[in-house]
Amino acid sequence: MTTPRKSSRSRHYQPTDAEIAAAEVLLEPWHWLTAPELSGLRNVPADRPFFLVGNHTLMGVLDVPFMVLGLYEQRGVFVRSLGDHLHFRIPVWRDLLARFGTVDGTRKNCRALMRAGESLLVFPGGGREVFKHKGEKYRLIWKNRIGFARLAIEFGYTIVPFSAVGAEDCYDILVDSDEFLKTRLGPVLERLAPRPDEIPPLVRGVGLSLLPKPQRFYFHFGRPIETAQLAGKQNDEAVCFALRDQVRHAVERGIALLLARRERDPDRQLGTRLLHQLEGSLASRAVSPARRRRPVRTRKAPPLARAARTVALRPRAGSKRRGEACR
Repeated sequence: MTTPRKSSRSRHYQPTDAEIAAAEVLLEPWHWLTAPELSGLRNVPADRPFFLVGNHTLMGVLDVPFMVLGLYEQRGVFVRSLGDHLHFRIPVWRDLLARFGTVDGTRKNCRALMRAGESLLVFPGGGREVFKHKGEKYRLIWKNRIGFARLAIEFGYTIVPFSAVGAEDCYDILVDSDEFLKTRLGPVLERLAPRPDEIPPLVRGVGLSLLPKPQRFYFHFGRPIETAQLAGKQNDEAVCFALRDQVRHAVERGIALLLARRERDPDRQLGTRLLHQLEGSLASRAVSPARRRRPVRTRKAPPLARAARTVALRPRAGSKRRGEACR
């Protein structure tokens, strides 16, 4: 088993404070509209590196920044994201991702980061899970991928399963890739698309536009899954699949938990949240009748009287202070 270095906030890569502050300012309007809620943060280790493994939501980029920033602010941990190779073919976008720690998700890059003791964010569903089809809302599409499980065993990494709910409801899928491929555009798309099963769906958000509908985002971090007991078994496919399935079931339980939590959440809808914020603001400004009474002002004594009182309180020469007689 390869032993990773212990996690250290100062030694490992992270954006500068100015870059993080700029990101927070840029994301503030979307943060205000989505009111992200993070639960289970105590399950995220702050003293050692780990794999953060969970579900990729539709279109992929609407909610992830809030989870990454939330972990940094509340746990002092900056996770490095493993991105799809396609991201790094797009100028400017790839540079932006790199500034915030995202790397091309090759096995070589992953091993290098793990040797350095970095914490990693992994989406086993990849692009296929981002470009979901109709009827696949909040479904995991991990196929037979066990790469993260194999590497976690090899390096003895703890796996923290996480679940995300909310972003899947920001868009409605009008036409998915299966439907596109059945049209006259199908052959053209198959030639142009790097992977035919990862063609972006046609979606709509607010009205008929591509603006995402504001939905509250929920994240949950499940109990850590240790891999130390599996040391040396990274080449055993049965062991890797069993670990992958254990993580998968934990993510699915988290999704179910968040969906139930959302149904009970009185602040789920933007309008209701705004109303509650307004009520809270008005309540904080309201002053009770008892507090409206004018305070009783005490008249200060003249300077000469204050001086006389000060002299009277001073101990006389030769007298002992209180407590000295007991020594």
